Amino acid sequence: MSAAFATPALDAGSPMVELRGISRRFEKKLDFAGRIAKRLGAPIREEIVHAVDNVDLTIRKGEVVGLVGESGCGKSTLGRMVAGILPPSDGMILRNGTNILDRSNAAAREMKLRTQMIFQDPYASLNPRMRVADIVGEAPLVHGIVTRSGYDAYVDEQMRRAGLDPAFKRRYPHQFSGGQRQRIGIARALAVKPDFIVCDEAVAALDVSIQAQILNLFMRLRTELDLTYLFISHDLGVVEHLSDRVVIMYLGRVVEEAPSETVFAAPNHPYTQSLLASVPRIESRKRAFSVVKGEIPSPLNPPPGCHFHPRCPHAMERCKVEKPVLREVAPGQRSACHLNDRS
Repeated sequence: MSAAFATPALDAGSPMVELRGISRRFEKKLDFAGRIAKRLGAPIREEIVHAVDNVDLTIRKGEVVGLVGESGCGKSTLGRMVAGILPPSDGMILRNGTNILDRSNAAAREMKLRTQMIFQDPYASLNPRMRVADIVGEAPLVHGIVTRSGYDAYVDEQMRRAGLDPAFKRRYPHQFSGGQRQRIGIARALAVKPDFIVCDEAVAALDVSIQAQILNLFMRLRTELDLTYLFISHDLGVVEHLSDRVVIMYLGRVVEEAPSETVFAAPNHPYTQSLLASVPRIESRKRAFSVVKGEIPSPLNPPPGCHFHPRCPHAMERCKVEKPVLREVAPGQRSACHLNDRS
């Protein structure tokens, strides 16, 4: 193994990944006509999407952290920032104590390489003009992980590890099924020897039977390669099955964080309670099925105070003007709700 991949020693209590005050805004500038209209007094302005709003998060080595929320809550944007694909607008991302946003730091570049992402769409994330051997082997060859002489054997090893037959490595992505294409994405991620993987809805586009196979593969690889996962999903059943700890996001903010068994047995935040109430379960089949009332507000114009207050059954005047602080409400459980101040 290349010396570039030597991992700094971690203290027992230090996190592997740490996000400090991470925010991400997407700005849509006014076009020429818009700028003219604004100068003439039209009530228009540049649009700013508040995708992620001041998130703090830690992930320890060996953990599987499930990141949950409705579509549009910012979880995929957060995952792409953790993976180094998107830069944050504000805040800091530490990887083994190294700020990965520092481009002048060689260690930061190495840490970014050790973080890989597996995407939701297993076809759109693969280059259709490249053969599977090149998709899997290009990055390790460029980064000096494998030599040209050992290239074919290395690609074969990665494909077998992901459950693919190396005999098919000369094929193109369109010649594979959806589940096989996702395995190609997994082999590509593993090829650069990562120790932290961000899975962004990695099984959402697959049939249920194939989902189970891919999830079992993730868990086997976790044990074999000592991997750490940030598993992004809207499927609470999958998250409950896989995760050691669950983080709930709503409109760009973390509203609750706790061990998996605590979230599903004793959710604290009203949004988490509403999410769990909307999941059909065999043991509660006589209970009336319910969904989270209302629509998630636009991130272009998020509500003041607690973002959830327009949909919350317990909202009070304070919720409309004051942002709740994420604080510990039980051992290992943090929640951002003003109701906790009354306890």
